[in-house]
Amino acid sequence: MDAVRVLESNSDQAIPALSSLSRNWKRWESGEVEPDDFYKPLIAKTFGTVSSAFFPRPGRRSTKVELLEGVGMNTLELVSRLRLSDVSAGTLEALRITADRLCAEYPYASPEQLSVEGHAWLRRICDLLDRRLTLTQHREVLSLAGTVSLLVGCVEYDMGRRRDARATRRVALSLGEEAGDADVMGWAHELAAWFAITQGDYRGVIAASSAGESVASDRSVTVQLAAQRAKAWARIGDRREMELALEHGRTILEKLPYPEDVDHHFVVDPAKFDFYAMDCYRLVGDNERAAVYADEVVRSSTHLDGTPRLPMRIAEAQLTRGVLAAREGDVDRAVDWGRRAISGARKSLPSLLMVSGELRQLLADRYPAEREVAAYLDELRALGAPTASTETA
Repeated sequence: MDAVRVLESNSDQAIPALSSLSRNWKRWESGEVEPDDFYKPLIAKTFGTVSSAFFPRPGRRSTKVELLEGVGMNTLELVSRLRLSDVSAGTLEALRITADRLCAEYPYASPEQLSVEGHAWLRRICDLLDRRLTLTQHREVLSLAGTVSLLVGCVEYDMGRRRDARATRRVALSLGEEAGDADVMGWAHELAAWFAITQGDYRGVIAASSAGESVASDRSVTVQLAAQRAKAWARIGDRREMELALEHGRTILEKLPYPEDVDHHFVVDPAKFDFYAMDCYRLVGDNERAAVYADEVVRSSTHLDGTPRLPMRIAEAQLTRGVLAAREGDVDRAVDWGRRAISGARKSLPSLLMVSGELRQLLADRYPAEREVAAYLDELRALGAPTASTETA
């Protein structure tokens, strides 16, 4: 009945009496009927998420695959066409699909591989700027270069190359400004927010997020900018501002169409909202909500055959479970979750070290004499140890 009352309070229109709503709720909960499009957003809001995440769509064939088949162009043919003096619309479309493919591979491909491939395609795209292009084509090429630059900046930061990543982010922002591409500009500011939050500059996160929202308006990137702002407020300790930022992002996401490619790194899919909320509620100590979100993140980030679809999201969910176990006094389970999180092949070290730092501090403060805790802390230190490719400046 409490959930029904919350649902009623979320509606700005007249809805049936509580007794009738309660009967409908039981039918929805049992699976007897599915809520209609009026009730789906209200139910999702009741649980602090968006309707596309709470009521996922059935699997469908990737639009990216259909486009690739429609263009009918492999890498060799595409590179050959790039050498021609004139650039056709089909060539630009194939380039856009290639850029989207690279961005969709970010969650699972090695950063070293993506860095090499990303730089190679960035050079090819930028070479087009010396060709005969229409104004529309020129802007499209600038936008493509900006998108690939954003991806390269992400993988450079994952690899610990902070100076390179910051420079690449500035290039992406400049390309977005020249192309008039609000998405590229917004994501360039989002990268700045991500860099700042992993370095503990929470006011910098808020500033970068505000700058990004001012150019991106109500686009997909705005949802992630709001999430970064919420995560910063959570780390500052201001739960009210955190929840306001989350609600701002949730409201925008609810209005956006379902994305064509949920694997694209620069697209905010509905399930990602639970990932943001998990981080925030763990930080403010709301263990019950954090646990619910962590379970949902693992479910939505795993293929039906049990293999990881989004390993980096799963790792942060495992760290969340580790933190919650440590708070409950279950040291063995906390260490086990922590080890699972750092064992994956695909890692975004800045984000992983930031979140694992919460578990590390908790274990070190509460259970310093435990042998397994000491061993796990050594593993974390080794994970974060500087390498030849890591820059701390």
